Amino acid sequence: MSDAPVALEQRDGTHVVRLQRDGNLFDEAFLAAFHETLDAIEARLATDDGATGAAVVTLGTGKAFSNGFDLEYLGELGGRGIDAVWDFVDRSCRLLGRVLTFPLPTVAAINGHAFGIGGILALAHDQRVMREERGWFCLPEVDLGLSFHPFMQARITARLPARTAQEAILTGRRYDAAAALAAGIVDATAPGDDLAARAMELAAPWTGKQPATVAALKAQLHAPVVAALER
Repeated sequence: MSDAPVALEQRDGTHVVRLQRDGNLFDEAFLAAFHETLDAIEARLATDDGATGAAVVTLGTGKAFSNGFDLEYLGELGGRGIDAVWDFVDRSCRLLGRVLTFPLPTVAAINGHAFGIGGILALAHDQRVMREERGWFCLPEVDLGLSFHPFMQARITARLPARTAQEAILTGRRYDAAAALAAGIVDATAPGDDLAARAMELAAPWTGKQPATVAALKAQLHAPVVAALER
């Protein structure tokens, strides 16, 4: 396994984007590695006709899918001024926008905690499956005294049922897998050992489409959310 924050594996024709650091926190290295991984998948699409049948599964390592922003790193950026912090937040949201409109079916395999922007990364995928034994989905900004980037707010409200979005945003509730399924946050749950396989099962009916068409349709489908990146 690579020492990079994000690595790419192939499993039965599926591109597995593995988040492989403790906590999988968003910092500059995480963004760069995630973009490089998506670049590698798109490069294969350009040269491999068989890739039209593929899907992308994003899978965390250890106890976390992603615990959100690296607050220590944000503190370092804050030493340069608030504009540096907001620039990084904006670029993080642009990564999520890329995931949202990616030219292949995408499934987030939520192996553990998905907090803050880590939770919204999961929401940027087409589908989500969450590990049954452990982990919470949580938007803790209300308890941290923070507001959401417009893109983050737009994705939450576009993806989640209205009552769930209101509860998640205004209470900071921690949802385990069963609660997340009942609330409409995830599409399925699975034991940890079966998580990747279940994600591939979810993706299967969505595969086999032309990537360029998928990308164009996703851009149309998610246009109001993507537009929030320019506010």
